[in-house]
Amino acid sequence: MEAVLPASRSRPLYGVQRTREIEQQAGAALPAHTLMRRAGLAVARLAIALVPHGRRIWVAVGPGNNGGDGLEAALHLLAAGRSVHVAIVGHAERMPADAREALARAQAAGVPIATGVPADVGPVDLAIDALLGIGASRAPNEALTRAITQLNALGAPVLAVDLPSGLHAGTGQPLGGACVRAQHCLTLLTLKPGLFTAQGRDLTGRLWFDALDVDMSARTPDAWLIGDDEVVPAPRAHAQHKGSFGDLTLVGGAPGMTGAALLAARAAHAAGAGRVYVGLLDGQHQAHDALRPELMFRPDWWKSPESVLRRATVVCGCGGGEAVREPLARLLSATGRLVLDADALNAVAGDAKLQSLLRARADRERDTVLTPHPLEAARLMGFETVQVQGDRLGAAQSLADDFRCVVVLKGSGSVVAAPGVTPRINPTGSAALASAGTGDVLAGWLGGVWAQQPDGLGIEGAVQAACAAVHRHGAAADQCGAQVMRAADLIEAMRAAT
Repeated sequence: MEAVLPASRSRPLYGVQRTREIEQQAGAALPAHTLMRRAGLAVARLAIALVPHGRRIWVAVGPGNNGGDGLEAALHLLAAGRSVHVAIVGHAERMPADAREALARAQAAGVPIATGVPADVGPVDLAIDALLGIGASRAPNEALTRAITQLNALGAPVLAVDLPSGLHAGTGQPLGGACVRAQHCLTLLTLKPGLFTAQGRDLTGRLWFDALDVDMSARTPDAWLIGDDEVVPAPRAHAQHKGSFGDLTLVGGAPGMTGAALLAARAAHAAGAGRVYVGLLDGQHQAHDALRPELMFRPDWWKSPESVLRRATVVCGCGGGEAVREPLARLLSATGRLVLDADALNAVAGDAKLQSLLRARADRERDTVLTPHPLEAARLMGFETVQVQGDRLGAAQSLADDFRCVVVLKGSGSVVAAPGVTPRINPTGSAALASAGTGDVLAGWLGGVWAQQPDGLGIEGAVQAACAAVHRHGAAADQCGAQVMRAADLIEAMRAAT
């Protein structure tokens, strides 16, 4: 058993279907009831570790195998001298075979077991949520909703078994209005994507993992959790020079929004790009940045010869407003590596010609990264935002497949997706990043990392740059500890992040 976050290494994530397959195959290879007994013992051990001096523990048990895990845990807690009270919410006679066997074992051991939702749980030191597991596919019924409400109102810590009851294991969204808000969660056998994206992080609390001694090395995951090991920057050789680390050009900054473009350009420079050029769209021909005089301003850079654009790494859209539409078609047609953010994404969403140019880039071996927040993604897909958030992994993959490029769907548990590549979920970051300009910083940093890559890495290189950027972006917020991060401060925090 181990704590999952912070993630020192990349980890495989398995959705509901693959988790079920793994469970069935492992169960068939082991003596009957082995997995459930291992799960119950793991839950009991963690419960004792969390409240070593706690005496009274309430276990809320549902009608499925998740409830069986809770019953096995209650049996071990009773044997360890704890005062355990179990409430079965649902029809015990309809439990699966493993859960019925666990119920019989608990009853034989003398575990106090009641049926139905208790009117008053009374004071407890810990509650164990074993109501619903990965099998839940619809909103909890009335009885389960009452039990979930009780768990959330206890005033004692709640340990969820496998995942908080009412949370969808694949999407990270509640199945209805009622969902347990746990302080701890012990997820079993596999790590599930929904624990790391959408509302999963807020509802899960501190996450623990026990693989139940099942070897997962040969399994194909549905996604990967980005770990520190995946984003280690390449060391710089002593003899390298600024020309070794690529050039980045920022095209954006319409009238009244030049700050967004400057934030992105400063971030690209801080990320290590050898030279950073700024092509503002405000028409004022700003000559320098007083804070970062290293930046070089090039009015109308996007009108450069195609031979220049072909070799460039470009970030387009930050603060671009309506003015970004004019250069966008040329950039889509000519640039080598292109990051589209903010107003560039909105322009593409509303223009079928630009969409065709974007899709055609893959045929010409020109790589693109889109960095939408959920609303921008919804516009690109012709959906409502709630549909994007309802399945963030699916939405990111659909966008990536449609436009044949890398997509960074921002938000809690940012998703990095690309055609033919297993998607990644980023575990770093917090709502401290919910501040104007932080998305511009991310786009610029991503471009700055990407610009340093040698030619020929293709879409895999773009995925690597995206993962490195989102991970560093979130890590800066985690390590700073501020309630809210201002975008200009974020750049320096990202330079210092590890």
